Amino acid sequence: MNKFLGGALAVSASVSAIVLSLSAAPALADETNAPELSTDWGDFGIQTKWMDTSVKPGNDFDEFVNGKWKASVELPADRTRWGSFIELNELSQQRLHAIMDDLVASNPAPGTDAARVAAAYNAFMDTDAIDKAGLAPAQPYLSSIFAAKTPTDIVRLFGKPGYISPVSLWVDADPKKSDIYALRANIGGLGLPDRDYYLKQDERSKEIRAKYVSYLSFLLGKAGYADPDAAAKAVLSLETQIAQADWDRAGARNRDLTYNKLSVSEFEDLGAPGLLKTFLDTVGAEKASYVIVGEMTPTPEELEEAGINAAQAGALFGGGMPALAKMLDTVPVSTWQAYLAAHFLSSHASVLPTDIDEANFDFYGKTLSGQPEQRPRWKRGISAVESQAGELLGKIYAEKFYPPERKAAMTRLVANLREAMAENLKDLKWMGSDTRREAKEKLDAFTPKIGAPDTFKEYEGLTFSATDPLGNMVGAGEWQTNFDMNRIGKEVDRSEWGMLPETVNAYYNSTMNEIVFPAAILQPPFFNIDADPAVNYGAIGAVIGHEMSHGFDDQGSKSDGSGNLRNWWTAADKAAFRKLQDKLGAQYDQFCPFDEGTTCVNGKLTMGENIGDLGGLSLAYRAYRLSLNGKEAPVIDGYTGDQRFFMAWAQVWRSKIREQQARKYLVIDPHSPPEYRINGIVRNFDEWYKAFDVKPGDELYLPPEQRVRIW
Repeated sequence: MNKFLGGALAVSASVSAIVLSLSAAPALADETNAPELSTDWGDFGIQTKWMDTSVKPGNDFDEFVNGKWKASVELPADRTRWGSFIELNELSQQRLHAIMDDLVASNPAPGTDAARVAAAYNAFMDTDAIDKAGLAPAQPYLSSIFAAKTPTDIVRLFGKPGYISPVSLWVDADPKKSDIYALRANIGGLGLPDRDYYLKQDERSKEIRAKYVSYLSFLLGKAGYADPDAAAKAVLSLETQIAQADWDRAGARNRDLTYNKLSVSEFEDLGAPGLLKTFLDTVGAEKASYVIVGEMTPTPEELEEAGINAAQAGALFGGGMPALAKMLDTVPVSTWQAYLAAHFLSSHASVLPTDIDEANFDFYGKTLSGQPEQRPRWKRGISAVESQAGELLGKIYAEKFYPPERKAAMTRLVANLREAMAENLKDLKWMGSDTRREAKEKLDAFTPKIGAPDTFKEYEGLTFSATDPLGNMVGAGEWQTNFDMNRIGKEVDRSEWGMLPETVNAYYNSTMNEIVFPAAILQPPFFNIDADPAVNYGAIGAVIGHEMSHGFDDQGSKSDGSGNLRNWWTAADKAAFRKLQDKLGAQYDQFCPFDEGTTCVNGKLTMGENIGDLGGLSLAYRAYRLSLNGKEAPVIDGYTGDQRFFMAWAQVWRSKIREQQARKYLVIDPHSPPEYRINGIVRNFDEWYKAFDVKPGDELYLPPEQRVRIW
């Protein structure tokens, strides 16, 4: 479940996402220069016009299915990537734009949901008023920062809405008592995307750090610093210390090592006397009797259980929360002030004067992601409303664009995938009967959520001003913080959703043991009522299977059918599973898209998603074959059913991406690059080899003994 605290988003490690139209798509606004949205899906759901049949499937299956598309599509200037997910996201954006225009034009009655949405949007869109106001709206926050005299004053600011904090708090289900909400804490507060950006000493990392210091210096100059360069260097030094305390992303995936239940007093004792108590009191966490901390130094026994040796541990784990807690008292107040001031302006840049907004985009958009142009303001305005009161807008979207027949068809598909996994469990040779029984019980307990929530959040007491966009942003964060803190110790609301209906994605939540498919992904090329069954199974069927497989990936498999973090595996079965996952990880470690084969996919970081892809396609294939009732599918346009199935998988993952963004994703994204989600998965399927006559000597060929199938 995604949770807001203040202005920052903390994401639960228990959630795994796939990223990741029946009506004609509207034309995109000229300002985006985006490719035309797809409406023609051919005779059976595959856009064969984009295939490059001069490429052998066994050499590059992605190019075979998507080659002409990749050669012809030009990335819009306001995008760092383009593909099936982004294309449907554009459709959602266009629909939400029309909804918003109608809301604003209707002059809704004060106090109504429509009026709240319109006010939040109008405030964000009024850039003339934002520029005219200058930094006056931010001045009270900056004044509070500069009035701080002691570490206690600084820590109190960390707990107030609108300010960044190096300690990230959120409220979510307790992984070991999944029916109760608990307070959780991780290290946060970095301005660069990952700790590696601070710690690596290659030339590219050094260049990014230099540009980051320039950006910080600009912000601190705006904040009134006489020597902003010196202050910016002090902030970089501080964030480098935070990065040294932080954990590597691959290590932080381990749900056993990141479950450290401390009493409130034990948590408070990590830092200097009184500091963390002040932080919790300011946030309003007085209901908490314990805190689940992500980064605590693992014991030798824990490392052995996780299969991590001492050398690996040194690379994966920094000093953790204890090291960070000490910094709250030892770092000079003046350095924390510069940190808070720079990040306040940076995190609210979109509702501050244009020069700050443009500087923010220049660094985060152009430098880090390679994006030439800022997104149009209206798109950013919709995103702002979604971040502040998204379900008010999502409710309107679902009512307007989610036909009920899609839910019925999806429900049948989910049932078919569940049946396929039950059949797969029976056949697994590497799993013993005791673990198999537990796995089946977990499968039976899966809860699917399709389309949209039955009940939407109403945001009681949250108001928006049409003239105060900064106040709206900070106020929405404060509302969410209060909402979350009041839930501590209460029963988990299992009807709640972690994504909006207009989101083109899907997810599995291990503490809920649920698979969730928002309305916006239930459109072509993922789900197409008019498509051949092979295509739907290879597309949305594999997405369903992907999310189901997350319940049985290297981390999701640590929870039982009730969502509780509990070892239900025999030692022998766990060892067999780890052997298979390590074999898969080794395949992905060999995929190196940059720097002459030295900048590679991290097989450990991407392990869960790779298992999800492999298992998802495996389950979808079995469900597809079961649906044929022993018969062979017809040949359509010269393609067999099995060929159409695998082509559908490749079609949904077609993608183009700017190099800077691709490099960033290799560091921070638990998903493998799309080309490897295609080629890296199909080469493990005997059925794919047969369907496309793949032989030894073909570039994707793997000898049978090297192929991996897990679920």
